[in-house]
Amino acid sequence: MVQDEFSRIGRRLFSEHLVGGNFGNMSIHDSRESFLITRSGSFLDDPGELVRVPLFGDVPPEASSEWRVHRAVYQQTRHKAIVHAHPPYAVATSLVHDEIIPIDSEGKMFCPTIQVAVGEPGSRELAEDVADCLALTSLCIARGHGTFATGKTLEEAYLYTSLAEHACRVLSMVSSFR
Repeated sequence: MVQDEFSRIGRRLFSEHLVGGNFGNMSIHDSRESFLITRSGSFLDDPGELVRVPLFGDVPPEASSEWRVHRAVYQQTRHKAIVHAHPPYAVATSLVHDEIIPIDSEGKMFCPTIQVAVGEPGSRELAEDVADCLALTSLCIARGHGTFATGKTLEEAYLYTSLAEHACRVLSMVSSFR
């Protein structure tokens, strides 16, 4: 069941401290004309009823405030799932770099470059920049805001989220030794 998958991935995000409180959101593109997204203000480990958002047209008011980003990504790419989280090391690293070059082996292998998108949370500017980044890859970080990771499933998007935080944590640790 779709609801169970959202809850399972939300619990993983919480257990790894990739989100806190009611921050972050997730969605899946389950039809040609719409996608399911978490509600505004919901906790990802217990997201409650999901909201169906059309790819074009009016958006239900209870949809996550980042619906613009999710919609733009689904309109411009073939991605099927999005996880938006606020991993602290990824957020911090995005404040000092325009692009992040992982130095750990997994980061080098799965995302050799992580682009940093710009724009205020929930804005059209952020939606356009994130969609442009994700047209070429599965992961980007919104400056000072958090990761947007994609995949064929929420599980795959979660893995990219975790990978970004690990890569940024390693970069932080290495820089503290210098």
